[in-house]
Amino acid sequence: MNKNIRVRFAPSPTGPLHIGGVRTALYNYLFARQLGGTLILRIEDTDQTRFYPGAEDYIVESLTWCGIKFDEGVHIGGPHAPYRQSERKHLYKQYADLLVEKGHAYYAFDTAEELDAIRDKMKAAGNHAWQYNHITRVNMKNSLSLPSDDVKNRIDSGEPYVIRLKVPRNEEVKLNDLIRGVVVVNTNHIDDKVLYKSDGMPTYHLANVVDDYLMQISHVIRGEEWLPSAPLHVLLYKYLGWEDIMPSFAHLPLILKPDGNGKLSKRDGDRLGFPVFPLEWKDPFTGEISSGYRESGWFAEAVVNLIALLGWHPANNQEIFSMQDLIESFSLERVSKAGAKFDVDKARWFNQYYLRQQSTDTLSQLIYPKFKAEGIEPDMQHLSKVIEVIMERAIYIGDLYNESLYFFIRPEHYDTQAIAKKWKPENANIILEIADMFASLIDFTSESLEERTKQWLMEKGIGIGAIMPVIRILLTGSMAGPAVFEIAALLGKEESINRLKTGLPEIEKQLNGKN
Repeated sequence: MNKNIRVRFAPSPTGPLHIGGVRTALYNYLFARQLGGTLILRIEDTDQTRFYPGAEDYIVESLTWCGIKFDEGVHIGGPHAPYRQSERKHLYKQYADLLVEKGHAYYAFDTAEELDAIRDKMKAAGNHAWQYNHITRVNMKNSLSLPSDDVKNRIDSGEPYVIRLKVPRNEEVKLNDLIRGVVVVNTNHIDDKVLYKSDGMPTYHLANVVDDYLMQISHVIRGEEWLPSAPLHVLLYKYLGWEDIMPSFAHLPLILKPDGNGKLSKRDGDRLGFPVFPLEWKDPFTGEISSGYRESGWFAEAVVNLIALLGWHPANNQEIFSMQDLIESFSLERVSKAGAKFDVDKARWFNQYYLRQQSTDTLSQLIYPKFKAEGIEPDMQHLSKVIEVIMERAIYIGDLYNESLYFFIRPEHYDTQAIAKKWKPENANIILEIADMFASLIDFTSESLEERTKQWLMEKGIGIGAIMPVIRILLTGSMAGPAVFEIAALLGKEESINRLKTGLPEIEKQLNGKN
């Protein structure tokens, strides 16, 4: 193992894990595994106001389902435990105080109400982007503008305060991003961020940098949304004296909505009919349920294959990758700067591919619980045979259940609209004669059924296109499904004959009702 390569995935427990977050975890995993490094799962829960009960467990379960394995983390421990920032808060104050001692940070006593008031005042004056920075800090209540004895008295009396970073004026901060190249930001565009809050918790910025230092992180691979914060983090490494061991940064491109512009959101998934979360999520506050890939019948391998290619391009045109293939092929050099559009059709194609790689026995076991929940207990060997003829039509695991249900439950409704224009009164007698012909067959296989039925229709001078749709609907209730004779063979002689005979009165009733 390369002990020098240490990466982390550090989500916040503020709700369900977006598929973009899963991709970030995946890229960190692939990077670590390829180079023999260590992957850490750290929970960044410094913002307790946004905490969602159950979100941490959801994150762990989601990543486990996707096959992303960690070497250290909140769920397995490790030499740098604890891995939950709320349990590490005793560590951060010393670094905030160190920054104050070095003159790179200061105490600020402005209340939330005072800050809101000045922002409102500035907005009214046409300044909608007011910031607490090198220009405005001199007019605020902080240790840079107040006498030192006043500052001491305020602290000693227990007055709430925050610690802000003292961002210098008009300096260039350079960052060599492994994906985007050299990024240069002038400090005039960076405000004096809060590093330590009045509730005794660090903000993301301080905790993130301190933890990455203490956990010896070598590479920070994270989403593009954190790129604006990167110069601030570079300043923190510099001011804390860690500039020489600062990790390398790589900011991943966004996953974009399938149509239009912007980041892929839950609303896009709801609108276009696909999940954006790995697992189903029930909001603990509202009770709202959001769909997940797992519960929607997706294979974890398909989801991993799909998201791996949303932003990363292999050296060849290969599309199908096992996890081991990805580990061997992945490189940050081939990750794009530009956002990657989520292709719904391609996503479904991936899942269909992985479904077809499963054995019929495996698929039978996957859908058997659905049958049992409905009080149906099909023979597993027979269910495997059914799946064999319908799996080419399925995209999701649930499709297998829906497409095979009529093999085990006689239709209650018939799509008579599909045959209404071709229906003739004499069709009823023809169906009854076909049922009798079925009864005379000794070999009730799809091949013999097809051969004998076509021969019988030819002898009677009946067009196959006129009667076969009726047979299909009587057997299945609809026009969908595999070849009619395969359906009949799987249903068996007795059941096929019963369906032809008992369904006729209902079809005639429905057809007559339309006339």
